[in-house]
Amino acid sequence: MTQVHETKEIFDKIMNEMSKRIVGNETVLELIFASLLSEGHVLLEGVPGIAKTLMASTLAEVVKMDFKRIQFTSDLMPADITGGNIYERETSSFTFIEGPVFTNILLTDEINRSPPKTQSALLEAMQEKQVSAGKKTYKLSKPFMVIATQNPIESTGVYPLPEAQVDRFLVKIPVYPPSLDGEIDMLKMKREKMFADVDAVTKRDTILKLITEIEKSVVVSNQILEYIAKLVLATRSIHSLALGASPRGSIALLTLSRSIAAIRGRDYVEPDDIKSIFFPVMNHRLILSPEAEIEQIRIGEIIQNILSEVEVVI
Repeated sequence: MTQVHETKEIFDKIMNEMSKRIVGNETVLELIFASLLSEGHVLLEGVPGIAKTLMASTLAEVVKMDFKRIQFTSDLMPADITGGNIYERETSSFTFIEGPVFTNILLTDEINRSPPKTQSALLEAMQEKQVSAGKKTYKLSKPFMVIATQNPIESTGVYPLPEAQVDRFLVKIPVYPPSLDGEIDMLKMKREKMFADVDAVTKRDTILKLITEIEKSVVVSNQILEYIAKLVLATRSIHSLALGASPRGSIALLTLSRSIAAIRGRDYVEPDDIKSIFFPVMNHRLILSPEAEIEQIRIGEIIQNILSEVEVVI
């Protein structure tokens, strides 16, 4: 079995298990798993009560990885995330006590409820996959993924993430409440049992192998590279935007497109793969100009216009 077919088979099993608890949100789950295979981080944005936390914890169960959760609050300190050195009286020395960041999948719930100093404690972990304490550096486990959640409608007691940190997230995914049929299906599911049991369908070592093989085996043609570059460059020449995407955005599109293609059973990237991920990869990297905000222009409209205007040459 090729790595691409194995990836699709594992993803199908993951979706089957997660459907025991999660109603709908197939696209969100696909993006989260693809982000794991891309060694990227995910920012989930949605109102409370729509299963953002449940999605993260259930994924960790079905891929059989270590999972920890941090509830961000205004009094959370950086050491509460990373850990720190504790003085041992018996040995007259300091011992490093690991914080919850030492895991495979870390859920940071309501990340915008903690002040910038605490938010920034995650920066090194997200970018360098390590934690520095005193004169020592401690490597994090592989793979390591942060799944952060935030509520888009609250403005009291929250601290918006700085652009530098938002840019560290591979994707920002809006999560919406279910449709009428989805709501009914959810009620039927919860009538029987609040949280159904799920089985692990893969393990950490297999995911690590897939991460390596996808990068090697999924082909990205020169035409696709040119398409990615044109899309990203287009974001830098729009008057409605005060800030377009950085080169990190181009790399994010390239990396995630490989994983999406593999999940969909292909060893090559198609233009439709790029189109399907362009919004979640770009919507948190683009900043509206003051004039565009006054005119209530939406980032989604700009992204859609870029996709319709930039041609694919195959």
